[in-house]
Amino acid sequence: MKLTSLLSSATSTIAVGAAFLAVPAFAQSTGSADFDGDTIIVTGGRVNQTIGVRTPDSPKAKVEIGQELISAQRAGQSVNEIINMVPGVSFTNNDPWGSSGGSFTIRGFDSTRISQTFDGIPLNDSGNYAIYSNQQVDAELIERVNVNLGSTDVDSPTPAAVGGTVNINTKVPDDQFGVMTSMSYGDIAAKGSGGEDRSFQRFFAKVETGEFTSIGTKAWFSGSYARNGATFANYGKVEKKQFNAKIYQPIGVDGDFISIAGHYNVNRNNFGGSPLSAQAITLDKSERFYDVAGGIPCTTGPNSDTPGYTGAFPDAPNGCGSSFERRYNPSNTGNIRLNSLFHLTDKLTFSVDAAYQTVKANGGGTSVGIEGYNSQGYTGVFFGSEPTLSSSRAAYYYYGNVDLNGDGVTGSGDAVRILTPSQTNTRRFIAIANLAYEMDENNSVRLSYSFDRARHRQTGPGGFLKTNGEPFDVFPINDPILDEYGNRIDKRDRLSYATLNQVSGEYRGKFFDEALTVLLGVRAPFFSRELNQNCVTTDASGNVNCVGASEVPAYLAANPSAVGPLKRTVRYDKVLPNVGAVFKLTPELSLAGSYAKNISSPSTDALYGTFFYAPNDPLARRNPETSDSFDLSLRYSTPVVQASIVGWYSKYKNRIVTATDIDGNSTDTNLGPVKKYGVDASLGINPIQPLSLYAFASYIKSEIQNDILVGSCSATSDIALDNLCYVQDGNAYLRTSGKRERGAPEWLVGGRAELTLGDFQIGAQAKYTGDRFLNDINGDRFTRPNGTTGYSGAKFKSYTVVDMNVRYKLQSLGLANSEVQLNVTNLFDKFYVGSFSGAVAQSASSAFVNFGSPRAVSATLVMGF
Repeated sequence: MKLTSLLSSATSTIAVGAAFLAVPAFAQSTGSADFDGDTIIVTGGRVNQTIGVRTPDSPKAKVEIGQELISAQRAGQSVNEIINMVPGVSFTNNDPWGSSGGSFTIRGFDSTRISQTFDGIPLNDSGNYAIYSNQQVDAELIERVNVNLGSTDVDSPTPAAVGGTVNINTKVPDDQFGVMTSMSYGDIAAKGSGGEDRSFQRFFAKVETGEFTSIGTKAWFSGSYARNGATFANYGKVEKKQFNAKIYQPIGVDGDFISIAGHYNVNRNNFGGSPLSAQAITLDKSERFYDVAGGIPCTTGPNSDTPGYTGAFPDAPNGCGSSFERRYNPSNTGNIRLNSLFHLTDKLTFSVDAAYQTVKANGGGTSVGIEGYNSQGYTGVFFGSEPTLSSSRAAYYYYGNVDLNGDGVTGSGDAVRILTPSQTNTRRFIAIANLAYEMDENNSVRLSYSFDRARHRQTGPGGFLKTNGEPFDVFPINDPILDEYGNRIDKRDRLSYATLNQVSGEYRGKFFDEALTVLLGVRAPFFSRELNQNCVTTDASGNVNCVGASEVPAYLAANPSAVGPLKRTVRYDKVLPNVGAVFKLTPELSLAGSYAKNISSPSTDALYGTFFYAPNDPLARRNPETSDSFDLSLRYSTPVVQASIVGWYSKYKNRIVTATDIDGNSTDTNLGPVKKYGVDASLGINPIQPLSLYAFASYIKSEIQNDILVGSCSATSDIALDNLCYVQDGNAYLRTSGKRERGAPEWLVGGRAELTLGDFQIGAQAKYTGDRFLNDINGDRFTRPNGTTGYSGAKFKSYTVVDMNVRYKLQSLGLANSEVQLNVTNLFDKFYVGSFSGAVAQSASSAFVNFGSPRAVSATLVMGF
């Protein structure tokens, strides 16, 4: 990276732009950061950026935010909420505090199509590519976040990013010893009438060692604890503990270094919900706080609250413990990261980034455990297949000759409610190596190799509940219930290995006295999934029954249509060009363009769903999603004004969309070809020294090209009555052609104003999010022929959220590194639908939504020594 000073001043400060001066990284890996060589322009001691937002002058459309904007947000907030001020980005929080997750899109792409990295190391789930926004690093440790809109860097180790990248860079340790603490307290301003504790408390501490060896070794160590009550329900809590450390060793005078860092995060969350179905469209603000179904407290026992119980079992459970809000979403996640940079000669540079990651997490609810056997005489987990049980996909666990309820009788047919979340354990190794050669001052090349291998173990064992419906252990895998043969039985039992080997190369050239910069790159990912399905697949939809291990041969003999257990390996390889250029029209004005071809390989859920078919059957093949993405940018940058406008276009083949229900089960649908295009614009102004203004707007348009073939179009269904499906030549179709993809707003508009007067700083920001559809047929409320109201879907209304912060530095009190900050989010208490489940033809009557966070106030005391 080059740092250019156009005007130096001994009296000027660089506090505003400090986040951009500490470490040379605007891209994902250390090698990309070093090779990109973006020039930071320092004029009068300040970086050309507004309130911590900067648009690098690179061929690709990028936006970077620094610690100035990050620190103005609520302490403990998720980084994905913080980057909501970036054009094209939309994030909705499931609570005001940042610990309960949320919904995240860039240019209308959900998080499974966005590569999120942590010091260059990918964070997306190795199975379904999801991003878990409540598990991100503490914001106090983030130096900057780089958002790459629409494409990846050539060495990005991702098999799935077609919608952009988000790279989180942690700070380099300070040269001097120091201690920093942050204490926060907050609450929701408007609560329900039950007097529930919805408050928020957080404590963060960091120790900087300063340079503690003669060769300049330095480090920091930090820890935090946060908790809050449920946002809307009268039951539940969220707890989060996190520990981080980083040791940094500079080498020589060329910026070489070795850094080793560690991260460990523990979340213990009840699921936070909102009322189900079409209520979400019609409820008003006064009805958003609610009581959990079944009452609090409750007691497990025989079917005391099961209406219409027909006597399927001698002793049957009630619903205590089964409410959505009683479920837990626990996670233990950690990683160890290595970053390094070495100048082997004055022209040859080598970098290595590497990491080991571990994940232990689950999500889901409860099931019925039965003393005895299914109708065919087997132990195992069967899904609603028994004539005396529900016809839904509810899981029933048969344990055989055991005593589950402690009455001293085994195999009696008694049933108890047990905890049965979907368990995931992941162990992952990642490495990224770059070798760059500077041929001369205007021409450079690099070669890269990226490796990513993840062991992804997915199970679903049962565990016991206490009499009050709470689990003995939120991880049933720690002490699972065993069947009569001593086997653990699961509702799913599969093991996969995801392996990525990627080679890439890039050329950077400067021409016409550096007025033109050209990037010519290509990457070739070779991706495979080794799939091991230990359950038997029962139908073409990929549903399974997990028969007790010793009984599988007999079960298959008695059920010849079932398939499995099976093993299968699939591979996805592609050569992907990645090119761009920047032309300086004047020192302040530049024109940039880029083109990238991207690939998104199918997730594990989609691939396991094909096991019912023979390997050579075309129905067993899941095609990857591919895209061609183009950006054209015009940028203007001076010490007073920063402006950018970007036009973009993406064309997709095999556009894959995923629907996830409240139990975490997912279904993938191929929308076929889809066109997406839009405009991102931003303007930052510093009209006078104390005042900074920033505004942005995004227009996002998506057009599904074809109607989708489906199994049926019932003439009495709401989608048929609303003319959103039809039958032609004996085939049923959904009317998706020309429709907008679900969940994606057409308009995003926002801005921030910040005023600094001495030790006081006041900031306000607003974000408008346009309306969104629940499904891809763009269904909404309509009037049926009989005059009643039907719901072929839902169109969630647009909304605007305003946040404010006030900061007072305590320097006048002799505390130079201390301050007090007040944050108010959703200042006007806007009521809106935040995240929601959705599917191609999802009806409002079966949808699950999370309401947007209500108005919340918090105060934070930061002390530095």
